[in-house]
Amino acid sequence: MKRLRKRGLKNRYLDLYSMKKLLLFLSITVFFFSCRREPINDPYTLPDSYSNQSLGQSANDLLSASTYTAVTVQVQYMPGYQLDPAAIANVTNYLNARCNKPGGVTFIQSQIPASGDTLDPSKVAALEKINRTAYTAGNTLALYIMVTDGYDTAVNTLGFAYRNTSLCLLGKNIFDNSGGFGQITRVALETSVLEHELGHILGLVNKGSPMQSAHQDVAHGNHCTNPNCLMYYAIELNKGLGSFSKIPALDSNCIADLRANGGK
Repeated sequence: MKRLRKRGLKNRYLDLYSMKKLLLFLSITVFFFSCRREPINDPYTLPDSYSNQSLGQSANDLLSASTYTAVTVQVQYMPGYQLDPAAIANVTNYLNARCNKPGGVTFIQSQIPASGDTLDPSKVAALEKINRTAYTAGNTLALYIMVTDGYDTAVNTLGFAYRNTSLCLLGKNIFDNSGGFGQITRVALETSVLEHELGHILGLVNKGSPMQSAHQDVAHGNHCTNPNCLMYYAIELNKGLGSFSKIPALDSNCIADLRANGGK
């Protein structure tokens, strides 16, 4: 009996040891996402000429208050992929922290028909032309975000910015990689992807907001050389047991670029 008890106790210790190893593994697992470069040719011309410019061209308009004093962000999502309100709050704070917009930043969400298709920037641009209704006018600059129900043709892509005021989130891919056991939260992943792509629209890195010091990772396009920066080409996100410890932030070099181009 004593031998059986000791054996059972030993097995219990083994189980606890195995569990500790599992928890340690989950706590240091990382998840990478990368963003796609803008399309070279965009045949899907929008009715508003301002919104047909290339990525980064509106950086100063977004950062400064010289021409536009407010920002409206139109979010159009496919069924089942509405942005989490907490993610919208995070991104609103992010824009307010970097952009001189005394009139504030306003988000408007609405649903559009499902696609059910594998998407690339050209297909997204075509859908934007059909569905987008918010455009820059008066003292308000309009941004556009589409959240899709399909994957990108580049499997690891969770989002991409493709014009001066346009970006896309691959909603299904974000949902598949967040919110489960051992995964980061959906709010954290949505926030990180949105803020990264908005960073490109704000002209980072060296894409409309001139560098104040050399920090462009030329090998990976318009991204930062600092692996801890939000604008690194493959953001590393720590995963825990369904929780997320820290959303990546812009480093001092990227912030300096934005400030020099009219931002805060």
